[in-house]
Amino acid sequence: MPASFRILPARGLAYVRYWDFVSIDDTVRLIRDYLAHPDRSPGQKQLIDLSDVSGFEADIVRLMELQAQKAEIFRPANGSQTLLVYYAPHDEGFEMAKLIMRSWQGVTSVVSTIQRRESHALDILGLPERGMEALLSGAQ
Repeated sequence: MPASFRILPARGLAYVRYWDFVSIDDTVRLIRDYLAHPDRSPGQKQLIDLSDVSGFEADIVRLMELQAQKAEIFRPANGSQTLLVYYAPHDEGFEMAKLIMRSWQGVTSVVSTIQRRESHALDILGLPERGMEALLSGAQ
């Protein structure tokens, strides 16, 4: 499966990484695993790294169904918002992020953005590191 995640509890952050060709089923499995993780928490910020995506399944109907399910997940009872930062330096990942972001329109519990530079993505999340490697190597 060309998708993984790692929760950094001390940062209140989930780091999600996709690579190669990404199918909707890959995301379904990733969400299932994320929901079962003991360190998952409502309103947890997410950094979605699309830097190594070579292509993606663009089935709009299935994507909208999946996003509707995700909207329920990201609608915490306490009314907080979830910040999603998509890091997409290349065109394939950027197009994937744009498609996903369109499906978040109207979901007030999610704030999302696409960034082309690592440092910008990390800045938005309030992280001091200047790159993913530094973030992940220094994580608890």
